[in-house]
Amino acid sequence: MATTTAPDSSEHDTRLSRSITTTLLFFFIVGDTLGAGIYTLVGTMATDVGGMLWLPLVIALVLALLTAGTYAELITKYPHAGGASRYADRAFDKPFVTFIIGFLMLSSGITTSAALANAFAGDYLASFFGDESLPSSVAIPVRLVFLAVLIAVNLRGVRESLSANVVFTCIEVSGLVLVIVLAAIVFGSGDGDPSRILTPASDTPLLSGAFAASITAFFSFLGFEAAANMAEEVKEPTRAYPRALFGAILTAATVYLLIALGAAIVVDPTTMAESTGPLLEVVKASGIGVPSWLFSAIALVAITNGALLFMVMASRATYGLAEVGLLPSVFGKVLEGRRTPWVAILVVGGATMAMSMIGDVSQLADTTVLLLVLVFISANVSVLVLKKKDPVDHDHFTIPSVVPVLALLASLLLLTQMESTVWLVGAGYLVVGVVLFLVARATRKREVASEGTMEDRV
Repeated sequence: MATTTAPDSSEHDTRLSRSITTTLLFFFIVGDTLGAGIYTLVGTMATDVGGMLWLPLVIALVLALLTAGTYAELITKYPHAGGASRYADRAFDKPFVTFIIGFLMLSSGITTSAALANAFAGDYLASFFGDESLPSSVAIPVRLVFLAVLIAVNLRGVRESLSANVVFTCIEVSGLVLVIVLAAIVFGSGDGDPSRILTPASDTPLLSGAFAASITAFFSFLGFEAAANMAEEVKEPTRAYPRALFGAILTAATVYLLIALGAAIVVDPTTMAESTGPLLEVVKASGIGVPSWLFSAIALVAITNGALLFMVMASRATYGLAEVGLLPSVFGKVLEGRRTPWVAILVVGGATMAMSMIGDVSQLADTTVLLLVLVFISANVSVLVLKKKDPVDHDHFTIPSVVPVLALLASLLLLTQMESTVWLVGAGYLVVGVVLFLVARATRKREVASEGTMEDRV
């Protein structure tokens, strides 16, 4: 892999504000990654692999790094909002393909934010009230208010959203560091059970369990697709993206592996599997006296951060589709003064509120992985096509062709592990996407016909 040091000629005109630095982008991806799954989904992985939580994380890391290489080339080659949908548009020049990829991206952002809204109203929040879980009469309003606040932050501006992300990321990383330190203290004192890190689940074959859990683990490495949709707002994207992207993934992977090892040593995997706040179980089991409410507050900040960043991604993907004419132009409207895509933000926020009423955290997370793996397959095919089809006149990051080929093979392997119910939800998304595409095309035809009639009259 290589990049260049020449001036970034891709700093083209944009209606959006180029205010995101390399540091802000790094925190964006780290915050998106660390806040999206590790606080809530460790228990789900424990169901499949027992104490060998590190194994699916390693599998997911390999796939993430391969696909991140593809994104590093595509983002620096085409630094526009829209992510994989724009890459598919350049590679295949098929409006339907472009729309479906973009629709899958924004759907994944909506689904992830909905999953995290459900997680927000789970065991971490319930711990403040001494309850095992919140009743639905309380949990539903909590989700809706939670998402309404995130919509307001997103409307305020991308710099404000990402500045808040820096603060949130520092808080959520402190919580993960706390878990690592507590586990180290327990291990150092001779307590805990280190043998659990090599003990698989008793009722699941190791290999099938590891690949099944890798779906959930991969959910925790999805920050780079969200970051692709911020390309039009990044300063010097050719320099910023590779550094922020690979640095953030490796940082997250290090933290994840330490968490996986520490959690398995301190807590029996069956206990984690039964909790929607598995890392809180580690804090409690350490016996060191850290208040449960304090760690729960940190976990809620982490969940909030992940939901905010995925809502930002989904709104920018919607804006990107409008910019290339695949959604009605109203979705491309930008708020005066704030320069944020306000219609896209409001529509994405409303759809997220609706989705938060459907499914549990684990099912929504697996659905997100399915949607994004399909997007990643498109991106990996696109980069191979565009290497030959579309050279550009500015410097950009490049990867050998073998990298996206390996990423494609890994993605196809991951798809074989998806449950039938997840495939059904994914098919439902595709049906909705097809309907919206046909509606948008019919609307555009009427608009073109109307414009032609007016010109004839003039």
